[in-house]
Amino acid sequence: MKKFIALGLLAIWTCVTQITLAQSEDPNHHFDAALISEHSERTRISTERAQAESVFLVQQSDCYRKFLVNKCLDEIKVKRREVLGDLKRQEISLDAEIRMAKGADQIQKTEEKASLANQQEKEARRVDALKNTESRLDRERSKQADRLTLKSNEKLNQNDSMNRIKNSQEKINAQTAKQVGSVEEVKKFNDRQEKAKQRQARHDRDQLNQTQPATKSLPLPE
Repeated sequence: MKKFIALGLLAIWTCVTQITLAQSEDPNHHFDAALISEHSERTRISTERAQAESVFLVQQSDCYRKFLVNKCLDEIKVKRREVLGDLKRQEISLDAEIRMAKGADQIQKTEEKASLANQQEKEARRVDALKNTESRLDRERSKQADRLTLKSNEKLNQNDSMNRIKNSQEKINAQTAKQVGSVEEVKKFNDRQEKAKQRQARHDRDQLNQTQPATKSLPLPE
């Protein structure tokens, strides 16, 4: 009996050792707690079943040495059904827990996948929004540059117009000044001519007065 128990403990220890070695060999691998627990439980149940079967075989052999063989065998069968039935119920309960764990894991993976898809969709919308914003800013900058160019051209055209007006006014002023100068010159020439005539007339009168004899004055009446 002690021999079978020792074999069962050795099997459990071997299973735990294998799991520990697998974890140490691959530290980046994350074992699921439910799967590890399932493996340990199934190993335990299998070990206990093997131990029970071994014990029952030994007890059955002992029954044949007793006087009431059938009664002894029937008692062993009842105990065997009870023990194996309890182990079977443990397996059924374990299967249910594993199904629940797998279902929860699948739900979690589905939710994570949906969350990842939502994050990717949000990121795509954010990138599109950034692109639209950048495009709108580019259009605004282009419009601003066009307005500045137009304003600069208008200023240049205005300066050109002002320069043309200024040049025209300067030409008009020059022509007016020239005309005024001509009038002044004509006036001065006429004044000189008039003065020359007046001088000539005075000169002629003086000459005439000098050439005529002096007139005698008439006697006064007595």
